[in-house]
Amino acid sequence: MADLLWDDVKCFFDPDLMGSLPDVRVPDASVEDWQTVLDLVAEKGWKRQYSEGETVLPVPRAEAVLSRPADAECPDLHVWPTADVLAIFRFHAADEVDFDVDLRELQGQERLDVFCDFLREIGRRLGKPVLMDPEGDDGHPVIGFDVEADRIVLLADPQVR
Repeated sequence: MADLLWDDVKCFFDPDLMGSLPDVRVPDASVEDWQTVLDLVAEKGWKRQYSEGETVLPVPRAEAVLSRPADAECPDLHVWPTADVLAIFRFHAADEVDFDVDLRELQGQERLDVFCDFLREIGRRLGKPVLMDPEGDDGHPVIGFDVEADRIVLLADPQVR
C-alpha cells in the first residue's frame, strides 16, 4: 500500500502553491551521511550525473566535494530514480543533505509512489528524517520520512494550504 494517497496530498504537489522546486532535506547531516547517499545512488544503479559548472565529472567522494574552497562553484549531482523523475543534489553544506525535485514531474499516484520510495530509501539508509518544505520556506515541512514509523507521513494539514 502507498504511504500517501495522491488525492490526500495533491495540494502539496501543486507548483502554484508550493513553488515548482520544493526543498527536500536531511537535517543534522554529516560528511559521512553525504557519502552514504552517494554510495546508495551507486548501489541502486540510479542514473546520475555530477557536474561542476558546465563540466561533467566522475562522482567524487563526499569529503572532496564538501571541502572545496568557499568561493568555488557549488557542484550538482543529478539523480534519476526513474527515467522521468529527477532529483538535483546541491552540496551547499556538510550538515544538511539537500536536493530539489520538480513538482511538475511528480503528478499522480504513480509518480508520488516513486518519490516516496526515493525518500524512504534515503531515510532508511541514513536512519534520519527526510523532509520536504515549500520552495524557499525551510523549517515548515509538509511531508517527510518518519524514522520511527518507517514510512512517509504528512507533517502539515493539507486543508490549511
